Amino acid sequence: MTRRSGRGPLAALLLTASLAVLAAACSQPQDSAAPGCPAAAASPCPPDTSPPPSPEPSTPADTTPDSAAGTTGATGATAPPARPRRPSGSSRPPSAGSAACASPRACGFPDAATTGHRTAPKTRKSGHLTIRTDGAVIRGWDLAGSLDVYADDVTVIDSRITSDNWWGVNLRPGHHGLRVLHSTITAVPGEGPDNGGVDYAVSNMGTSSVEVGWCDVSVFGDALSMGQGDLHDNYVHDLAPFVNQGGEWQHTNAVISGGGNTGHLVVRHNTLLNPTPVDQGASGGIGLFSDSGPVRNVTIDRNWIAGGAYALYAGGEDATGIRVTGNVFSTQFHPASGGYGAVAHWNADGAGNVWRDNRMSDGRPVRPEPSG
Repeated sequence: MTRRSGRGPLAALLLTASLAVLAAACSQPQDSAAPGCPAAAASPCPPDTSPPPSPEPSTPADTTPDSAAGTTGATGATAPPARPRRPSGSSRPPSAGSAACASPRACGFPDAATTGHRTAPKTRKSGHLTIRTDGAVIRGWDLAGSLDVYADDVTVIDSRITSDNWWGVNLRPGHHGLRVLHSTITAVPGEGPDNGGVDYAVSNMGTSSVEVGWCDVSVFGDALSMGQGDLHDNYVHDLAPFVNQGGEWQHTNAVISGGGNTGHLVVRHNTLLNPTPVDQGASGGIGLFSDSGPVRNVTIDRNWIAGGAYALYAGGEDATGIRVTGNVFSTQFHPASGGYGAVAHWNADGAGNVWRDNRMSDGRPVRPEPSG
């Protein structure tokens, strides 16, 4: 609707000039397109949704000497006067949109450039170390071994862990508050205890939530293993298949939950890649299995998922409270994302189950297969 004005010819002339300036300002040459947007793209390139670098968690300065007591078979776990706070704004990453994506980075998902330790680790350690100091901060360690946590509110940050044990970091039952942030967790192929294999990068054996954020995780068979936790902004890749002690190919999953959980599992804004061949134990990019009881209360939101026999095992016929929203199922390993398909065992009739806005990396919508 045009608003009338009685200001005469001069006003009309000024209006015409303003419109001309506006038109010039809005026009953009072709070479000013967003970085990473291919010139011959079949559909518009989505806006760059890469999250800004996350701020340093507000940990107090480490003031305890490196030889602090409180560990068994380990030194250097420092106990600060207060827990670090989680950086703000990390729980609501932007949606990837609906256009096709050639890679995780093209749609703003984590990769090697946005995960792992941010500064070179300076404190070298070795061995399978037990942490028993509540509130300990493991900062800047370069550990050839693993961490077994029998303490509350432990933080591992800006560290590199290269394990040949069953796990990289493990939280024991009865303890809570473990956070693993901005760290690189990998393993030595062929040197693990499971017939040369290594099983879990971060394992939660308890009933409390574990936070894993901005981590670069590779090699382990079941990389992030827990029933409840907050897994966000991680890059999980290059899982290594191996024949376990039972003489069978160990199943591999970027994220795995065995059901029977008492809390909430949130898997949000991660890149989860399982390149394992189907005939060498591939299971899922995300595997929700009812091994220990029904799967319930899981949020899978805005992840890049690829590989496995199915990219997502969605919990089965008893699963409830499963919300799968805004995810991209990539075709980088298989045309159907997983070797047999994108999704298996989705319970469409389960109470609180939601399937919304999930698509293939080429833009096609993903329709889940039924449970069974």
